[in-house]
Amino acid sequence: MKVFVTGVAGQLGHDVVNELISRGHQAIGSDLAPQYSGIADGSPVTTCPYVSLDITDKAAVNKTLMVLAPDAVVHCAAWTAVDLAEDADNREKVRAINAGGTAHIAEACEALDCKMLYISTDYVFNGQGDTPWQPDCKDYKPLNVYGQTKLEGELAVSGTLEKYFIVRIAWVFGLNGKNFIKTMLNVGKNHDTVRVVNDQIGTPTYTYDLSRLLVDMLESEKYGYYHATNSGGYISWYDFTCEIFRQAGYTTKVVPVTTAEYGLSKAARPYNSRLDKSKLTQMGFEPLPTWQDALARYLKEMA
Repeated sequence: MKVFVTGVAGQLGHDVVNELISRGHQAIGSDLAPQYSGIADGSPVTTCPYVSLDITDKAAVNKTLMVLAPDAVVHCAAWTAVDLAEDADNREKVRAINAGGTAHIAEACEALDCKMLYISTDYVFNGQGDTPWQPDCKDYKPLNVYGQTKLEGELAVSGTLEKYFIVRIAWVFGLNGKNFIKTMLNVGKNHDTVRVVNDQIGTPTYTYDLSRLLVDMLESEKYGYYHATNSGGYISWYDFTCEIFRQAGYTTKVVPVTTAEYGLSKAARPYNSRLDKSKLTQMGFEPLPTWQDALARYLKEMA
């Protein structure tokens, strides 16, 4: 299977390409930079074919995909800077990437009759209550620009294609790029005490584990909406930080605070990021390992 992967300079795209190649598939990576700009770890993604592509350029997307003629596209590229997306000067660009760029890819996939896997987010929901969100729930009401534009991307995919997977994830961490774990380790190393919110609830997602599930999906025809995070239960960012420090051997004190007490964010954050993942097993996919186990493996990889 020939698979075109966008966003390979990011955490997930990097791991998806490596997983594809490890299974004998042909992977072609893509991002905005003239050449691959992710972590130079010597993994297959660093040497696989690479195409520089601006997904907001419809003509360029069409030309690239028509020439390559992939069997599937995994669309990981997105504007993910949630707070910066709220700036008036950025909103048009955010929408052009998350909604317009996704629509361009979906239209090209339709013309090629190829599969598309779109990575989305819990931010498409309103983030309220304490009931886990179901993958086929249509009660969206995003809280911020990022969530709204990712929802518009979802609708572009589902409204254009029949052979699609829309996979919502949350609290992502991987080797390539920035993430919460790296930030907390850096802060904990240099401070005796850290304040972390304890009223936003969800589950972390390790890109290495997720990439294996995504390739399982591509190798199937079980299309539709899915939720995918690691197993191990729902936690707060405070709980996550405590476990990060425990496993890393840090003695840094972690102080729980509310979102209101913490402040700082321009964009409204969801209190309820609980994603119900039971559809995975119902459809015959293997759930991801626990987040505690994923964290242990991740810290070992970083060492």
